[in-house]
Amino acid sequence: MALEKIVITDTGGWALWKIEEDEETLQRMVGTVDELPPSIHNPKKRMEWFGGRVVVKTIMERLGLSFKGIVKDEFGKPFPKAHDFQLSLSHSYPYVGALIDREISVGIDLEQPQEKLLRVAPRVFHKDELTDAGHDIVKCCIYWCAKEALIKIYGKKDLTLAENLIISPFTRQNEGHILGKIIVKDIETIIPLYYIVYPNFVVVLNKRNAS
Repeated sequence: MALEKIVITDTGGWALWKIEEDEETLQRMVGTVDELPPSIHNPKKRMEWFGGRVVVKTIMERLGLSFKGIVKDEFGKPFPKAHDFQLSLSHSYPYVGALIDREISVGIDLEQPQEKLLRVAPRVFHKDELTDAGHDIVKCCIYWCAKEALIKIYGKKDLTLAENLIISPFTRQNEGHILGKIIVKDIETIIPLYYIVYPNFVVVLNKRNAS
């Protein structure tokens, strides 16, 4: 597994990896703290599952913490077992990302820009987001990742991407700051986000965790 990036902060850390090992090697790296769900049959999905745990383990060890596995709450939001930290995971084979923080709810999402985003965008983007993104696949990918990161920060499943999760217009660069809004029952929560455009994928996460 090749480490693309790792950042350790006062309250947590995040990392990006490229999976290059086979499943058996990844399994050895994770150890026996978690058992692969029998419902995961696809080889790439299996490696993403193991790869995500290797990433979280690596971050936690850099923080001087022991990795004891991952548990999920009733909404499917993951948490590091036996530690009072927030956790977010994302993967788009062969890339895997993870973000943890001891103080705030976090979200990280990575995707590879693909033509299908242009077809999906009209169903999940606000009209102002559609206008701003246009036919720029990379910009569409940033919008998509930002919305997914907001969902993970919110931690529940009852949001509509086009109505409850709004991203302010921005000028696309190789990396930069964007503002997200989570709107629930007329209450708006502003979430500063940060994005990075890599040659093969885009990643978006909480701004405070980016440096």
